[in-house]
Amino acid sequence: MISFTGWNVVPKILINLMFAVYSVMCLIPILLVLSISFTDEKSLVTDGFHLIPKLFSLIGYQYVFSGTSTILNAYKVTILVTVVGTFLHLFVTSLMSYAISRNEVKYRNQIAFIVFFTILFNGGLAPYYILITRYLHLKDTFFVLIVVMLVSPVHVMIMRNFFKSLPDAIIESARIDGSGEFRTYFRIVLPLSTPVLATIGLFISVAYWNDWFTCSLFIENNKLYNLQYLLQSLMTNIQMLLSNANASRSIEQSIGMLPGESARMATCMLSIGPIILAYPLLQKYFVKGLTLGAVKS
Repeated sequence: MISFTGWNVVPKILINLMFAVYSVMCLIPILLVLSISFTDEKSLVTDGFHLIPKLFSLIGYQYVFSGTSTILNAYKVTILVTVVGTFLHLFVTSLMSYAISRNEVKYRNQIAFIVFFTILFNGGLAPYYILITRYLHLKDTFFVLIVVMLVSPVHVMIMRNFFKSLPDAIIESARIDGSGEFRTYFRIVLPLSTPVLATIGLFISVAYWNDWFTCSLFIENNKLYNLQYLLQSLMTNIQMLLSNANASRSIEQSIGMLPGESARMATCMLSIGPIILAYPLLQKYFVKGLTLGAVKS
């Protein structure tokens, strides 16, 4: 008999090679951004972009860290908002999703429809601003950075479908043994829901980390500025100075050419640094959480 075992290995090698090449292609833009952030601004103008800096310089990072205390405070605010916001989002979303996933809950379909309706339609920016500032009185407070994304209808629907895929026999046996609803939820449902919790947690943590729009709308106290809004403000200042010929000339006389591209890339590296560490930790739950939460309706 002729064995075709060797032929089965060849496609696997090709697939692995293809993914290896694709991974390298994904890393090249990050390496290019890192290289630009460490390149002198004059070299960028004359020589263009290179993977290895032709003229090494830290002026981009020096400009970003010119207000070190402000940057560090923005990091603290962003990390705290991301951690607290992710925990509260998972807690509130899972509570609501579990409630509307149980068949014995009255009007569960009507509630699910209301949740789904908000995905398609919203009241607009003006009512949203009035609600937060005039009725909830959350303007210029730390909690406004958390509460605006406390519940996501998309995450509710994904988590609801995941809870519906759990075997009813497990929950029924817990009730027969005398377990209450909250004890069943905390001791049985949540431990079985690690994949979807990790997946939604990754989504919402990235959303909290990258959120600058909320800060631009509701925050005036610079001690509550988050990292993304602060870095965007730095970029706006650079553009304003570059557009002002007199200001640009005075700055070039004192510190050299004003860092434009190098400062932009430095802010990119500073903004993606900590949050990118969450992906390797949660990757093993990612696909499982999405598929289990999307198959059963």
